[in-house]
Amino acid sequence: MTALEKATGDVVLKFEPFVLHVLCQELQDAQLLHSVAIASGFRNSGITVGRGGKIMMAVRSTHCLEVPLCHKGKLMVSEEYIEFLIHVANQKMEENI
Repeated sequence: MTALEKATGDVVLKFEPFVLHVLCQELQDAQLLHSVAIASGFRNSGITVGRGGKIMMAVRSTHCLEVPLCHKGKLMVSEEYIEFLIHVANQKMEENI
């Protein structure tokens, strides 16, 4: 709260979830890993094939959180709501683990 009181610009609370990038030798390997990731709840996972044939499998969750708190130095939410957001972000971190 002390930092927010001193803010002069925009402040956003942001939580970014776990991401694992795996370089795969074969497309079948990436497809198998993708199936396992999706079945495990990592719904944002995907496969990309880059220039030169690099096959990259990204295991990503959907546990994002991005909430504006201050705008031009003015606090836009209550302290109680900030405490709630911190609790939610900490839960998401536990889910990441």
